[in-house]
Amino acid sequence: ALPFVEVWLMIVVGGWIGVPWTLAALVSSMILGVAVLRRAGTRAFRDADRAMSSGEPPRGGLLDPLMLMAGGVLLVVPGFVTAVLGLLMVLPFTRPLLRWAFAGWARRRVRRMQDRMQEEFVVRGATVPGPDTHTGAGGFGPRPGTDDTSSPARGRVIQARFEPEEE
Repeated sequence: ALPFVEVWLMIVVGGWIGVPWTLAALVSSMILGVAVLRRAGTRAFRDADRAMSSGEPPRGGLLDPLMLMAGGVLLVVPGFVTAVLGLLMVLPFTRPLLRWAFAGWARRRVRRMQDRMQEEFVVRGATVPGPDTHTGAGGFGPRPGTDDTSSPARGRVIQARFEPEEE
């Protein structure tokens, strides 16, 4: 539906301000998008190079360069709706709000995925250690100091013997 909305909006804006000004606005948003992409790309690569050489994570995180690049791509795509969305991602005073909204969305999504995973484990008769449980190596196994045989949700034990294959 987006291409149809974009074409309809271009026709409306062209009738309102004229075809030459509409084309000038679209071309200028494309030029702005290319400039943003070049600047964001060089900054992202420079920060990544610094982080790899120092062995530390990037200072500003990865979300800001990704938002700048996505905003630049949206500015390059011809249209007014994509240009407005691209500007929202590129402008420095709207990025913190978008970062906050994205972080909230990501937290909710991860929480839903954890809930679904927990439900699936319960259906299969297993338990998932929570963040406050202290388990053995790698976060799996019984808690240190507990009797493994007393736990009712211990899981199934499969007896097996492994033999090497002969050539």
